[in-house]
Amino acid sequence: MENMFRLIDHDQEVTNNRCIWVNGPVIVGAGPSGLATAACLKEQNVPFVVLERADCIASLWQKRTYDRLKLHLPKQFCQLPKMPFPESFPEYPTKRQFIDYLESYASRFEINPKFNECVQTARFDETSGLWRVKTVSDAESTRTEVEYICRWLVVATGENAERVMPEIEGLSEFTGEVVHACDYKSGEKFAGKKVLVVGCGNSGMEVSLDLANHLAKPSMVVRSSVHVMPREIMGKSTFELAMKMLKWFPLWLVDKILLVLCWLVLGNIERYGLKRPEMGPMELKSAKGKTPVLDIGALEKIRSGKIDVVPGVKRFNGNRVEFVNGELLDVEAVVLATGYRSNVPYWLQESEFFAKNGFPKTAIGNSGWKGRTGLYAVGFTRRGLSGASMDAVNIAQDIGSVWKLETKQPTKRSTATLRRCISQQF
Repeated sequence: MENMFRLIDHDQEVTNNRCIWVNGPVIVGAGPSGLATAACLKEQNVPFVVLERADCIASLWQKRTYDRLKLHLPKQFCQLPKMPFPESFPEYPTKRQFIDYLESYASRFEINPKFNECVQTARFDETSGLWRVKTVSDAESTRTEVEYICRWLVVATGENAERVMPEIEGLSEFTGEVVHACDYKSGEKFAGKKVLVVGCGNSGMEVSLDLANHLAKPSMVVRSSVHVMPREIMGKSTFELAMKMLKWFPLWLVDKILLVLCWLVLGNIERYGLKRPEMGPMELKSAKGKTPVLDIGALEKIRSGKIDVVPGVKRFNGNRVEFVNGELLDVEAVVLATGYRSNVPYWLQESEFFAKNGFPKTAIGNSGWKGRTGLYAVGFTRRGLSGASMDAVNIAQDIGSVWKLETKQPTKRSTATLRRCISQQF
């Protein structure tokens, strides 16, 4: 294979090359999952290339999150491998602090993604036994297509790559402002307005809280049951408390203890229109990947009437919304806190490891990070940043063991070797 390529300096301009050989894995995505995998590969002395469609790392955090966002879990559960958060950071770092941490992380491990390269297709070539990853980039009005050829492919685009836009009758004719939560920044411009927030997950709750704090009049749509838990119980992180109990007690018992503690701290939330699922919070997370809502003040606003809880939306009629119970409400703006989805089915031409929903078929739990033919997934196990970090460590060790065995080269490489194809056809 070596005589089919000629070596070029990785710093040389390669945007005019159609075919690039990568002497190591290609990582698709420069969010926390991709960065964690790259750092772990660096520690294994394995070269790599990171492809990112945006113009920055962690574009979800930098461009598609609201201003007041903080990490919902204590920082020790959100740090990436090989580098803890600075001690000066608070227990729940702000959005800006987390971005600064990620930028420092990329700098420390010399991770330099190829920005503005959007993957169009990735497929495994059975004949050559290699992955072929085609990207498109538009820079200075020039459309450039590049094909990367590699032995390993790491999918790190995550669970939240694309926004979910619900189909609601009449919404397209609504004359007020309609914004998805990924484009919502602050409730300041909504002051005094009646705002409908569609969705009651962590984003929906926090957007509603932010709107109330800015003197808007939010109504939050709660269509189905939801577990609302205090972020802390007696000064301790609820999540940390659950993790400690799971070391000693079965899951069902941990759920019962948590629900009793939630009742003691929050009271009966069902009288406010927040019905709990029949399945316990940890069991629901384990079985279906559905994360409980960690309350940081929204529930108090609901009790005081500053946030209204309303049932599912049936249709819009002008600026009036009709709910499934027949009630009507005039609103001036709508925030769609309807979540995100994986974009993997749009570009990865593979159906054995990934399901149609864009998640590995064994995505929940400790498995789901390794497929066949050198395909890996990081950040899809629905266990947050700590789960993504565990995936990254496993992937790097798996690739690293093969790399070391075959190369027997202990010296570190800072980046992947890039080779330009002599022929357009491989």
